[in-house]
Amino acid sequence: MSDSVAETPKPKPARPLNRWGLGTLSVLQVVLLGLSLVALNYLSSQHYRKWDMSRDGGYTLSPSTNSYLKDKLLADRKQPVKWIMAYRRSAPFYERVRALAEEYERNSGRKIDLEVLDPLRSPDRTQEVMKAYGLLLRADLIIMDARTDGSPPVKEDASGTKTLNPHVKLVLADEMILYTKDDKGQRRPTGFQGEDMMTARLVEALEGRPRKMLFLADKSRIDGDGEKSPWKSLEQTLRFQNIELSAINLSGLREIPKDAEGIALVAPKYDLTDAEQAVLEKYWNSPKAAVLVLLKPGDTPPKLRSFLRSYGVTPRKDRIIEKQGDRTISSQTRGIFTYGVDFTKDLAGQANVFEGASSSLEVREGAEDLLNRKVMPVGLVQVADGFWGETNFGDGKETYDEKEDSPGPLFLAAGVTRGAENDDRYAADVSRMLVMSTVDFLDPDRQRAENIDFLASGVNWLVGRQSLAGIGPRSLGTYKLPLLDVQVSFINRVNLFFLPAALLLIGAFVWSSRRA
Repeated sequence: MSDSVAETPKPKPARPLNRWGLGTLSVLQVVLLGLSLVALNYLSSQHYRKWDMSRDGGYTLSPSTNSYLKDKLLADRKQPVKWIMAYRRSAPFYERVRALAEEYERNSGRKIDLEVLDPLRSPDRTQEVMKAYGLLLRADLIIMDARTDGSPPVKEDASGTKTLNPHVKLVLADEMILYTKDDKGQRRPTGFQGEDMMTARLVEALEGRPRKMLFLADKSRIDGDGEKSPWKSLEQTLRFQNIELSAINLSGLREIPKDAEGIALVAPKYDLTDAEQAVLEKYWNSPKAAVLVLLKPGDTPPKLRSFLRSYGVTPRKDRIIEKQGDRTISSQTRGIFTYGVDFTKDLAGQANVFEGASSSLEVREGAEDLLNRKVMPVGLVQVADGFWGETNFGDGKETYDEKEDSPGPLFLAAGVTRGAENDDRYAADVSRMLVMSTVDFLDPDRQRAENIDFLASGVNWLVGRQSLAGIGPRSLGTYKLPLLDVQVSFINRVNLFFLPAALLLIGAFVWSSRRA
């Protein structure tokens, strides 16, 4: 028997724990993680993209507003436009107004400086604003201050009357909300037009005064009775573009006043005299002339028709109609916006319906005799296929006659430029004319948003303000969900009993499974 015992190898001594090294490494990892989070937060705060997930897109600015916010009138400013949103948080549409105001600030490249002020929570700051602008903040509003010359925000005349600086404008909350009266005579909010009012007031604040367009009242005939008349619709559309319609009589004028940005002939009924036609010709041949002509279908006075024809746009004596089986459709016309000029780029290619009666326009695009005179007419709204211009409308036997009726292409609207628009040296002196062969689309009961966008964009094109052209803001409506008493009772039972009971059962199941 051997007394020798196998020797077991000695274990290697354990490596000493380097606590300082591990601690340092842990601290370094935490610091690097913190720096990474800070860097990610900074990058995400400076470079991000927002999505408007609302069904009506009510938190997204329209293309025309975004285009205007990039215009050099705002982009070239050294001092940002000051916005003070003095709104109670409990006010109707507060969140929507604030979201829109923040969109203006963001999309303007910080050329708009927004301050949100709650009069109830910040009484001291509220007092400062009231004193600075001479206001009593009894209503929710937005103050837009576009002053650059250091002039006071409030001016006082010799009689002691105080008025706001022309570059300081107010947007009242009531102006942004559309109201209607219910059966009991109480006002209830039914719509929201915040972007319309904000953009309109911003334009007014930046320009300091409204553009003046003269309405030739003695030649025009348009219904102006009532708050919902075509005249009110036209006036409001132009007012939102900071253009003021001022009535004037063409009779007796030797020339169009120099301070006029343009003239408007709407539904002309009475013809021009030789002297009046000479005044119109003189104005049109002057630099930067702007003429808006909205015609009654098939009823253009002879001398006005001759004036328009000499510049490539001839109103026809017809009625645009379409046959659908045995029915004659003459109360609406489908048209397609063309790529004629820059202001139609957002609308081009879209089909739309013009409600009411309309006639066709003959547009001599590319005519050599006109090009030699630097006159360029172009069709802007082309009538869809299937329509024609009926010259014998009203006899009840309307059928297309290629010898008498007007074939396609037919146009509902045309633009005319006179001058070298493509030459940067003379582009600022170009004269422009917009002609439409219908006025019924101004009737509030026949209005369509696309048609009003086209008119607004066209007028801005006339006065040389293309940055406001395009698809404009949309008024947002409020909607009611009609529910029967039985349905309301069922919803109440679900909210008060079934949902709490379901949560209780889920909790009991989780507790039982954990106990097991």
